[in-house]
Amino acid sequence: MALIVHKYGGTSMGSTERIRSVAQRVAKWVRAGHQLVVVPSAMSGETNRLLGLAKELAPPSASADSQRELDAIAATGEQVSVGLLALALQAQGVPAISYAGWQVPIATDSSYTKARIRSIDDTRVRADLAAGKVVIITGFQGIDDQGHVTTLGRGGSDTSAVAVAAAMKADECLIYTDVDGVYTTDPRIVPEARRLASISFEEMLEMASLGSKVLQIRSVEFAGKYRVPLRVLSSFTPWDIPVEEECRSGTLITFEEDEKMEQAVVSGIAFNRDEAKITVMGVPDKPGIAYQILGPVADANIDVDVIIQNVSHDGRTDFSFTVNRGDYARTLDLLKNTVLPATGAAQVMGDPKICKVSIVGIGMRSHVGVASKMFRTLSEEGINIQMITTSEIKTSVVIDEKYMELAVRALHKAFDLDEGAVAAE
Repeated sequence: MALIVHKYGGTSMGSTERIRSVAQRVAKWVRAGHQLVVVPSAMSGETNRLLGLAKELAPPSASADSQRELDAIAATGEQVSVGLLALALQAQGVPAISYAGWQVPIATDSSYTKARIRSIDDTRVRADLAAGKVVIITGFQGIDDQGHVTTLGRGGSDTSAVAVAAAMKADECLIYTDVDGVYTTDPRIVPEARRLASISFEEMLEMASLGSKVLQIRSVEFAGKYRVPLRVLSSFTPWDIPVEEECRSGTLITFEEDEKMEQAVVSGIAFNRDEAKITVMGVPDKPGIAYQILGPVADANIDVDVIIQNVSHDGRTDFSFTVNRGDYARTLDLLKNTVLPATGAAQVMGDPKICKVSIVGIGMRSHVGVASKMFRTLSEEGINIQMITTSEIKTSVVIDEKYMELAVRALHKAFDLDEGAVAAE
C-alpha cells in the first residue's frame, strides 16, 4: 500500500460531471489498495469570478487590510471544491473528509496573496488515513500566525500538493492537468511539439520559471528540495484505465540525469508573455546604485527577472530590468515617486509589449555554440534581441511580443525538437 497525493486543476474540477469523474479516478486508486490525499483547485474560472466581485466593490489596493480580505474571498473557491469532491466520493461508497488549509493546519507567513508555506501539521490527516478515509485538502491556501487565511498566489494548489506530499513523505505526487504531460513547447504554437516521457528536475525548474504553465515554479522547488517523486498526467484520460498503466503515462520529473537526457542538447522551448521591461535612464554610475533602484522594488514584493546595466558614459548609465506585466504600472509609479528623486536619474521608461523566449537543456553544459545557434536562428528571422540572460542549462532572450510565436517555431525546428514527432491532438 502506497501513500499517494493527487492534485487536480481547475479545469478538472470545472463541473459536477468532471468532479464525479475525479471521484471515480480517486476511488479506483483506493480500491487498488492505496491511501489517497487529494488537493483540488477551485472550479475553473471561480477564483477570477470572486476577485472580479471584489474589484467591483473596491479598486485594487496594496494595503495589508485590502490584501487580507482578497485572500479571505479567494480562498472560498477551493473550499467549495473540496466539499463537492468529498460528497462525490461518498456517493461512490468511499469514505472521505474535506479540510480547509487552516484546519490541517498549513502554516504560512503573512504575505497576503503571495504567502509561503512554513510548516504542515499532518497529525489529523494521518489519523483519517489510518481510519480508511480519503483526505481532501484545499490547495492554494493556509493560515498565518494571527489566524488569518492566506493564499499562495495563482497556481498555488500545485505548491500545496507537493508540500503535503513532502510533509507526509508520500510515495508519489501526481499532478493531473488538462494536458497529458510536459511538451518540448506549447503544442498550440508548435503542433509538432513532443511529449517528454521524462525531464530532469533542473530542466523542469527552468521551464517553470521561464513561463511553462504546466507546473508552478514553487511546486517544482518544493519537489527538488524534498525530493518528492512528481508526475504530470491528464485528468481527461479514461478514469477506469488500470492504475499500473496510468502510472506509466504522463511525464516523470526525475532527479537522475540518464544517458539519453544528457545527449539532448536542448529539451524544450519556454516562453512568457507576461513580461514588461523598465529602463531607468541617466543613472549615476556609482557603487550601490543597483540596490538603490531594486531595493524599493523588492520591498514592494515585486519580482525582478532579467537585469542589464549598460556601459557608462560621462559617469551615467542606463539600468534595465523586467517584471511581471501585472506589476508594471505599480513598478513605474514606485520608481518615479521614490527612486528618481533619490538617485537623480534622468527618467523612467517602460515597454509592456515584450516577451521572453528561452531554450532549456542539461546537455547545454557539455556542448558549445548553443547560444550562438539560438542568436543566429533569431537573426535569420529578422528578430531583434533586446536583452539576454543565461545559466548553465538555459539561454533566455527578451524580444518584441509580436515575434514570440515566430521565434518559438523557429527555435523548435532549429534544435530538432520536432524530429519524429506526431502532431499533438
